This record gives sequence, structure tokens and C-alpha cells, in this order.
Amino acid sequence: MKFTDGRWRMRAGIHPAYPVEVLDVEPGPSGLTIYAPAYPVRGRVDLQKGPVFTVDITAPMPDVIAVSVTHYAGQVTRPPRFELFTEPDTVASQEIDAEAATLTAGGLSARVSRSGPWRLDFLAGGRVLTSSGPEDLAFITTDSGEHHVRERLALGVGHAVYGLGERFGPLVKNGQAVDIWNADGGTCSEQAYKNVPFFLTNAGYGVFVDHPGAVSFEVASEDVARAQFSVPGQVLRYLVIHGPSPKEILRRYTALTGRPALPPAWSFGLWLSTSWNTSYDEETVTGFIDGMAERDLPLSVFHFDCFWMREISWCDFEWDRRVFPDPRGMLTRLKARGLRICVWINPYIAQRSPLFAEGKANGYLLRRPNGDVWQWDLWQPGMAVVDFTNPEAREWYASKLDGLLDMGVDCFKSDFGERIPTDVEYFDGSDPELMHNYYTYLYNKTVFDLLRKRRGERDAVVFARSATAGSQQFPVHWGGDNSSTYESMAESLRGGLSLGMSGFGFWSHDIGGFEGTPTAELFKRWIPFGLLSSHSRLHGNFSYRVPWLFDEESVDVLRRFTNLKARLMPYLYQAARTAHGEGVPMMRAMVVEFPDDPACTHLDRQYLLGDDLLVAPVFTADGSVDYYVPPGTWTHFLTGQQVRGPGWVRERHGFSSVPLLARPGSVIPVGAVADRPAYDYAEGVTLHAYQLADGASVTTTIPTSTGEVAATFRTTRHGDMIRVDVDRPPASWRLLLVGVDSVESVTGGSVTRHEQGVLIEAAGPIVCRVTQA
Repeated sequence: MKFTDGRWRMRAGIHPAYPVEVLDVEPGPSGLTIYAPAYPVRGRVDLQKGPVFTVDITAPMPDVIAVSVTHYAGQVTRPPRFELFTEPDTVASQEIDAEAATLTAGGLSARVSRSGPWRLDFLAGGRVLTSSGPEDLAFITTDSGEHHVRERLALGVGHAVYGLGERFGPLVKNGQAVDIWNADGGTCSEQAYKNVPFFLTNAGYGVFVDHPGAVSFEVASEDVARAQFSVPGQVLRYLVIHGPSPKEILRRYTALTGRPALPPAWSFGLWLSTSWNTSYDEETVTGFIDGMAERDLPLSVFHFDCFWMREISWCDFEWDRRVFPDPRGMLTRLKARGLRICVWINPYIAQRSPLFAEGKANGYLLRRPNGDVWQWDLWQPGMAVVDFTNPEAREWYASKLDGLLDMGVDCFKSDFGERIPTDVEYFDGSDPELMHNYYTYLYNKTVFDLLRKRRGERDAVVFARSATAGSQQFPVHWGGDNSSTYESMAESLRGGLSLGMSGFGFWSHDIGGFEGTPTAELFKRWIPFGLLSSHSRLHGNFSYRVPWLFDEESVDVLRRFTNLKARLMPYLYQAARTAHGEGVPMMRAMVVEFPDDPACTHLDRQYLLGDDLLVAPVFTADGSVDYYVPPGTWTHFLTGQQVRGPGWVRERHGFSSVPLLARPGSVIPVGAVADRPAYDYAEGVTLHAYQLADGASVTTTIPTSTGEVAATFRTTRHGDMIRVDVDRPPASWRLLLVGVDSVESVTGGSVTRHEQGVLIEAAGPIVCRVTQA
């Protein structure tokens, strides 16, 4: 929301007040309270009017400082509020003198100037990270009676802003106006399904605006040297989070707002959907699954989209018996083939659904202020919305899903949750404006909690579209309604990287695009990107996504990359454990991993998958692709070809190839199984070692498919000697020295040549002397 008309004027009807100077500082057990009038204090007569800014500065956890700015404190506080996992015992030091008042928590300090004009600096590592100066903080009133609190934080030269949810425009948000307001707008506009009032920078800090409702961000837009944010009302609370690296910022932000659950290993395999508006019945489903099996295409999850229920009845959670006459028997037959089952749900109840009358009678549906059930005809005739602030409504909704779990369903695609009305009353008195974005949190938490209860902590997963801050605790999220174009493939990637920089560890997208039907060329280009994402799903709108409907080469490409993902599961599931334990996403924008490389600042057509694999999807039919490699010698994982950085690379790839490069100095574990995502990752594992430098020491953790540690390898190099030690060694394992021509001697194994280097079959700890590399 813009308030100014250029540098010197305000827009018509806008009236700001700014803190001019600090009048008083009150130290307290939890922090500092600053009183700053909006006028110069020349004498007692000036102390008889307002406004006065009350600024509370506290430390909810080390390296995080919260700033709460209040005008009128007498307003009624209504839910919801974000659930934050603070550390109440955080030790914060205070220092107050004639010049400044300073609060320090960990390595981060907030310093308020007591002499001269208003200034609030945030400092770490002996430097100012950002600051709020004169006319940055403001109370703003309008002629129409609105009240806003605005803050602006300085952006230095070269400082870039990222995050703010799943946004499909440029990865760097500088120059953009971003409204935090969930919307069902596809992937081609400024609207977003997943709005998160958090941004991080490449300047050592991030900012979380602790307001679940509408937040307006002007990122180097209204003022090109400021990151501005404002909220309606009388209070603004924001938290500055120190890194200094983007990964450290994400670790602290997710410690504050919640870390993702660890999805089950089976969820990392291939998902196949009925698609949405296609015609399907049990024969169709069985035909798809038979076709996948006949073509040796590993399938992990089959998804039933909307029309598993009868039309204009969504949701009644009852199978349409006209097309699925024996749903329990059908699910039993599908699960006997090793498949997991997902069904589509949403939080809306059509008037035709028997649940409408039940929900209305018991007060489980949102109501208008006059007591009527809120309804409209968009999406479903007479549709109502479940009130998840009502504990009984949550139990009622969950009980309907519980019956599906009894039948054999394993997980839910929890769709929608964005178009939540504001002209309603909630059971618990929640503010409808604040609930618009927050609604999805309660909706998906209800579904996820049920799955946890029924299936256990490590076997719960959803496929959710809408989200807000904290929703990352309930994975997985997918990118919504993209289109069957190369441009939409690229915008999907931008959205996923933006979401990852907003604290979300796991993300997926519709391979081939949702709207429209992809060409065979586009479908084959999208497959590697889809399978080299954390989660992988074939799904469309009016057309199916089984590969043989495009061409036979599509079958081969899908098989190749589905097999590849299964073999990479020892590496990928450890990256998933990192996302779960630390909040660092599996799919990372290059700047997350290489914040000090200026070339990575704006890169949004490639990413790191885990710590050590660089992926550059091909966005052209002819296979031409440009990508950047940071310093060092990188290695094509599929071929062993080396690429030296730093610099840009231009290549042309066939449909069965994609730039997938191993980081120099990495050791990547590759599994022995290619037909399923969940297996014994340690047994038969091959460690691929790349360009180990003298003095290198690399620890490689091999997880179990249930998230524990199966084995730990330590690979070291000293001169021309390479040694691998293992804790809890599997019965068989191997070491592949990629790019090495030969070894002079080996103890603990036998040597054979490999197309990418030297392969050693281990018989114990390996010690070898490299004679040529």
C-alpha cells in the first residue's frame, strides 16, 4: 500500500505522524519500552497532546529481536495469532546511556538513539544491518477513517529481498508491491495461494511481520531504498532475525514458526492422478495402473481427484457409486499392488451434501452476522465453509476423513482454503480479516493432526495448496494451477524457490502443467524437473498425464528419471531430514547456498537440490539451456563430464538428459534400488566422491526409510591418500571415485574400472592411493 506521492508529498487523504525523538526509556525484565512523541518537546505544554509512539523491544529468542509499535492500546484483541515457539529464558542484555538504549540478544542488537532525531538501528558483527530513520516509522490516518501503522527498513546498495511466500514473479522482490492476502489466482499473476509475511535478505537478516491478516509490502518500490510494510489498525509487531547467512536465517525463522514434519519415504515416489475434469471410473484407474506396470514405470501413490465424489456435492466424503460401486474393494485391490491412495478434499460443503444440514444444525459452518449460514454459488452451488475455530467442527470434519482412512485411504490432497470470506462471524470470535489468511493453517492442521494420530508421526503427509506462516509444519505443498507452457514451467520454479525462502521445506508442482495439454516435447522437458523436485506428481485438468498418451519416448524419459530419483533416495531423504531438523529447504535458490557469490543473487532458473546437486531444468523444446556454476570443478552426475566454474555454461540436452551437477568436494550416496522410494538405503549403497581436495573430510549420513540413521561414512583425503571409515557398516557398499583414472593401491576392497572413474567394492574401511585424477 502506497501512502506517498513521490518524495515530498503524501497522497490525497493521507495524514502521517512520525516519531520525532525519544522522550523516555523504561527498562523492564522482558526488554525496553520507548516513548517517542510525534512532535518536538520544547516544554511542558508539548506534553499535553499526542500521538506518542510506544515501542516495545524484546528478545523472543537468541539472535531475534521483536519490535512492537502501538498507538492506541485499548483496542480489543481478537484471535487468531500466529503460534510462535519462543524461548522464554532468552538472556538479553540492556545498556542505557545518554546517547542510546540498546537491547542485545545473541549476536543481534537493537539500538535506539536518545539524542537527535528518531533512529532505530539493528546491528550484528560490528555493523548496521538495517535501520529505521526519520519518517520511516509512521501512524497513518485517512480521510475515510482508516488507521495504519507503517515501518520502513533501509536497503543498502546490492541488498536483495526474497520470500514473502510462493510468488511466481522474479525471485528478487525488489521493485515489487506485495499484498499478503491469499487468493486463488493460478501461477501467472501477482496473486498467491501461499502468502507469508516474512522476507529474508542477502544482507544478513530477515524480517517477520507478526500479523496473520493483510500485510502490505512495498519492497524498494514506493521508496527504492526501503523495505516497507504496513498493517491496518493500531499495532504493528515485527521481528528482525539475524543470520548472517540465508540458511541461518531460515533455521531461526523456522525454529520460531515451526519446522516441517518429515514426510514418509513413500511420498517421494511418483504420484499419478486421475486429473480433474477428465472422465474416469475404476476401469480407467486400473487401466492407468496396469499401463504403468506393463511399462516398468514405478508408481508410489495413486490420487483420486474431485469426481471421486458425486457432482455438486463437494464435499460429502462419499464415493460416487455410479463409477466406483465397490470403493473398499477397489482400494484393497490397489493397495495389494503396493500403492498408497490419496483422495481430494476441501473445506467447503455444498448445499446438496448431507453434511450441509448436519453442519448447519450444529453450528459447524461460518455464519453471517445475522445468523445465516454464509453461502455462495462459486465453486459449488450453495456452498458453505467449515468453521475450524469450533473444536467440535474440527472433530466432526476429521471424523468424516477418519472413515476414509478406515476404508484404505492413506493421505489427502487438501485443496483450496484461499477464498475465505470476511463478512462472517466465527465460533471463537476471531477477527474475519485476520482469519482470511490464517484459515488455511487451521484447516490443514486439522487434516494433518488426524493423519498423525492414525498413521503415526512419520507416516503423515498432505498435498496442500494454500498456506500461511507456520503452515510449513504440515507438508507437502504444491504450486497450484499452472499451465502447459514453458513459461509456466519457469514461473512454477520461481514460486517453489520463493516458498523455500519463506520457510517451507517440501514442494511440488503439476508435471506438464495443469491448464491445457502439454506437447510431447514440453512434457518430456518437465519430467526431469518434476522428478528432481522434493515431490513429484502427474496431474492435469481436462487431460490425462499418463506418458504413453504423448509418445513412447515420454515413457522412457519418465522411467529414467523415476528410477534415478529412487536411486538418489539415500541422498534425498537425508536432505529431507535436514529440512525437518533445521528448516533448510530441499530445493534451494542458488543464493541460499552461495550468498557471497554476486552471480547467484538473481538466479531463478536453477537450484540446489540438497547440499550438493545443482539442477538446471531445460525450458526449451530444442534442449538449449544456460546455467551458472560457482567456483570449482563441477561434474555432470549422469555422464561424469566436468564443468569448471565460476562462469556461465551453454549446453544442448536430449530429452533423457538435464544439467544435474555434483558439487566439488561432495560425496553423494546412491542407492541400489530403482523401482521404489522406500527401501534399505544403506545396503548396497555407492558413495560417489567428486573432486576431493587435499585435507578434505566429508561425513555422509545414510538414513533409514523411517528417518533414523542407518550408517555414517567419513571420507578423508590427505595428499594422494583417500580413506573411508564407516559406523555401522552395511553388508555391502561401494566407493566410486569420479574423475579418477586409476589408483595405485587399495586396502579394504577390490578395484574395477567404471565409465566415470574407479569403483571399489568395499570389504571394510577403504584406504586407497590415487595416482591420477
